[in-house]
Amino acid sequence: MNTNPLLSTWETPYGLPPFDKIKPEHFAPAFETAMADHRAEIEAIASNPEPPTFQNTLAALDRSGQSLARVIGVFFNLAASETSDALQAAERELMPVIAAHQNWLSLHEGVFRRVEELYGKRAGLGLGAEDLRLLEKVRLDYVMQGALLKGEARTRYAAITEELAGLFTTFSQSVLGDEAAFALELATEADRAGLPEFVLDAAKSVAADKGVDGYVINLSPSLVDPFLTYSTRRDLREKVWRAFKARGESCPERDTRPVAEKILRLRHEMAGLMGYANFADYALVDRMAKKPAAVDDLLMRVWEPARARALAEQKDLEELAAREGFKGPIMGWDWNFYAEKLRQERYSLDEAELKPYFQLDRMTDAMFDAAGRLYGVSFKEVKGVPLYHPDARLYEVLDSKTKAIVGVFLADSFARPTKRGGAWMNEFRNQSRNRPGALPYPIVINNNNFAKAPEGKPTLLSLDDLRTLFHEFGHGLHGLLSNVTYNTLAGTNVLRDFVELPSQINEHWALTPEILKKHAIHAQTGQPISDRLIGLIKKSEHFNQGFLTVAYTSCALIDMSIHQHPDPARLSLSAFEASECKRLGVPEAVGMRHRLPQFRHLFADNGYAAGYYVYMWAEVLDADGFEAFEASGDVFNPELSAKFKRYVLSAGNTMDPAEAYRAFRGRDPDVKALIRGRGLA
Repeated sequence: MNTNPLLSTWETPYGLPPFDKIKPEHFAPAFETAMADHRAEIEAIASNPEPPTFQNTLAALDRSGQSLARVIGVFFNLAASETSDALQAAERELMPVIAAHQNWLSLHEGVFRRVEELYGKRAGLGLGAEDLRLLEKVRLDYVMQGALLKGEARTRYAAITEELAGLFTTFSQSVLGDEAAFALELATEADRAGLPEFVLDAAKSVAADKGVDGYVINLSPSLVDPFLTYSTRRDLREKVWRAFKARGESCPERDTRPVAEKILRLRHEMAGLMGYANFADYALVDRMAKKPAAVDDLLMRVWEPARARALAEQKDLEELAAREGFKGPIMGWDWNFYAEKLRQERYSLDEAELKPYFQLDRMTDAMFDAAGRLYGVSFKEVKGVPLYHPDARLYEVLDSKTKAIVGVFLADSFARPTKRGGAWMNEFRNQSRNRPGALPYPIVINNNNFAKAPEGKPTLLSLDDLRTLFHEFGHGLHGLLSNVTYNTLAGTNVLRDFVELPSQINEHWALTPEILKKHAIHAQTGQPISDRLIGLIKKSEHFNQGFLTVAYTSCALIDMSIHQHPDPARLSLSAFEASECKRLGVPEAVGMRHRLPQFRHLFADNGYAAGYYVYMWAEVLDADGFEAFEASGDVFNPELSAKFKRYVLSAGNTMDPAEAYRAFRGRDPDVKALIRGRGLA
């Protein structure tokens, strides 16, 4: 098996995977061997004749499975970032196998007995804070993964998790298939009417990827949104909008609705086995919110003012459209188009005027600059290292003072048919000091789906794209700046409704005058962005917030509602979505940003199920936290940034998140900061 590059010693720079040698057929035998090694390690811990101690049980458990972690890191990253028919086939085959192995581990009675014994006498063990946190975390994970179940319930729980793993893969691949299948060719000048140069450049790049000579619109949000904003062809806007909203239900062989309905039934059954009334109750046990009622309370405090604002915005758009001779109500495919017109009219702010200032390469430098000023790190691009795709770029992350390596950062910025939609951070290796003989620093990757400009031209970002760039890099910093002992507590392994704090607060620095004046340079003229444009960006920051807040909050509310359904066996996904939108009064012209048949956050895994609210929960923290920087008179305040680095970015899950936030901010967060931040007061 030494010929399998996934199992050999990686004599590569930074301990990177040998991407140029890995093939899809390597994964099945690599998983088989790595899982066997991991099982042997676990059995050795369970059968240790010595009484359980922290070191021979908890620390040993934390450092077990290193070869498996390497294989998993490569597999999941490639499956998301650079898939193929062969890799998708391997994914369908291996996901239940991976789930079965996880079940075996989480239901291992011998290991759990040792953990439970240590947990029972934890007060007398003299453990430090991080060691105690690991013990409590591992014990809770075992309990929440069925370790206390007996007999048939235990067997059924394992069967459900394995079946879910296959269903998650089917859902994800079906949505990706719908996205890859759609192509709107803009064959004539009339088809391209109203589109600025940056949209045409992106459409030309998509066409080249598809082997077409011309212009093609795909379903990447970075291309859909500007097309809906600028195209004067209402019929084509409708076609693109409908295709975007129909992902997951556009053809029978890729219809995700039966898959999602089965996922919901299995989750409900799983929650019942664990003694909970519904999956939402079960999922929130290890989150800051704790109970669905706390989530609903937060969301509804925002929902009504947001809905009122969205209806007022719709009225404004219809008045503008009427002045231009448009007859009929504003529909979903009209909103962006008339909102951009209204923004130009009210603020003299044109997205097409702004975009040339937001060149991807310069904005990447901007986010590195902000991180350096805040957290004392620098970024050095390294070329010539084999990666999995030519678009991926590699950076050394260095301590600005000592020049010691802190981590490795990969940036994969562009949409392509072999990459799933959205934006995300992941790791090939997390930070840990509990890996003897292995490199302790992390390898972190950010994936975005920006529309790539043709060769020789800079890729230009919208304001939303710029926020996304900084958002994902906030997650990246959370992984890169982790400074803990144990794998289990490192980086982003925090409570789900705390994990979005580093990402969302990082968005604020994207539009600070200090960063913009230095890095926002016009792609054609070479001139820095003017104070006038910076002022207009600030002045217009609350524009269209009703629409944006309703589009998000409706998704979060419906997520919580569907996961509290008393009988998912009788649930129709389409009927439920329609009835909930009607109950909430979701304006038809706004709708949900992610409809249920395409909602990867909910149905591609369990991570954000009954958890899409976490972005707003974390927004309470990030809005309140950034207000501290603003109130200090220095958005790069060194004392505050040092505290944020120490208690949030570097601490991982070594502290209770509410305690960590108080250590940074000096008090609990104020929910009114969110209302002020969105201009909904």
